[in-house]
Amino acid sequence: MPAITPPSGGASTAALIGRILLPFGIAYFFSFLYRTVNAVAGPEIAASLDLTPGDLGLVTSAYFLTFALFQIPLGILLDRYGPRIVEAALLVIAAGGALVFAMADSITALAIGRGLIGLGVSACLMAALKANVQWFPAARLPLANGIIIAMGGLGAIAATTPVQIALTVTDWRAIFTALAVMTVAVAVLLFAVGPRHAKAGRSESWGAAIRGAARIFRSPVFLRIAPLVVLSQATFLAYHGLWAAIWMRDVAAVPAADVAAILGIATTGIIFGSLGTGLIADRLRQRGVPVLRTALGFSLAFIAVQAALVFGLPVPGIALWTAFAFFGLSSMLYFAVLNAAFPPELGGRVSTSVNMLVFSSAFLLQWLVGVLLDPWEGADRVFAHRAVFGTLAGLQIAAIFILPTHVATRDDPAAEETRR
Repeated sequence: MPAITPPSGGASTAALIGRILLPFGIAYFFSFLYRTVNAVAGPEIAASLDLTPGDLGLVTSAYFLTFALFQIPLGILLDRYGPRIVEAALLVIAAGGALVFAMADSITALAIGRGLIGLGVSACLMAALKANVQWFPAARLPLANGIIIAMGGLGAIAATTPVQIALTVTDWRAIFTALAVMTVAVAVLLFAVGPRHAKAGRSESWGAAIRGAARIFRSPVFLRIAPLVVLSQATFLAYHGLWAAIWMRDVAAVPAADVAAILGIATTGIIFGSLGTGLIADRLRQRGVPVLRTALGFSLAFIAVQAALVFGLPVPGIALWTAFAFFGLSSMLYFAVLNAAFPPELGGRVSTSVNMLVFSSAFLLQWLVGVLLDPWEGADRVFAHRAVFGTLAGLQIAAIFILPTHVATRDDPAAEETRR
């Protein structure tokens, strides 16, 4: 299959869609499906194996732990070998993890399977962002990234009502077995149609690659942006992937049969939010508004939604959870800000450095929420829910105060000075 070249070299829009956005988007669809499926299947899994809320939180969060631990090696692999080969190989591991999970009969086996799934899909978004950095101009990254994330939103929707319907005709073990088969098919698709020509850094030694990653963590612009991204996304991932459903049951007293339907509707916010925030950022950028400023506006909106949930404002729950999903991944705009500030050859490591912090925090948070809720019952548990959620919103407010007011791009002569 002939190689494609970056847009400046004449790649057609059809090639960019068919060889990059579509296959990488489908892979991210399954990544998000795996990430959120336990929000609906979790009660069935817990009932069949007698798991406590803390047990379920730990098992579900194992995905985030392995996902996070692999991010730095992943960034180096993406920069050295390109996104196509790396992601296709890892998806096979995800399929194996799904099979282990489907056959598990203990909390340990469940955690191992879930951990392998997390490792296997750890490249799905990062590989897509790396491919976008390689093949799209920096100015169009918010839109290209938004399209990929929107396809992940479709995967999140597939993990709600469709999974609930499937559970009426089969069990959770059969669902994970089917997911394993489909994941292998996605790996084959990505390997077959993904772009073979990549600006991979094979000539860079592993030592130099690791020093490049360390350089990112020493960068003031990274250190000032990362806390807000981490807090926002970890909160979104922990709640959307598991605790939103428990909140609906404990705080809003939503019948169990209605939770999946509400989550399914609310999850459409991910699609519209990802596309919408990308389009808005793109349009405002054309009018001279920096992406950083647009991202900050969306972060404030996300915090406002969390505050409305915590304080129980008289707004329909389905509207608030849809807004939660709409703004929940808007902090992905900061990825475009950071990628534009560093050289393209560091693109994989920039994204995975943030992602490592995001997913390690999501692991801790998804588990910790369960631990904090375990001792409480009745009205006390409702208060505990509100206290935990409110604390997370307060931390996000604090992180806003250390954001930089301006970030120079890699095309700006001042960019190198900003990163030092």
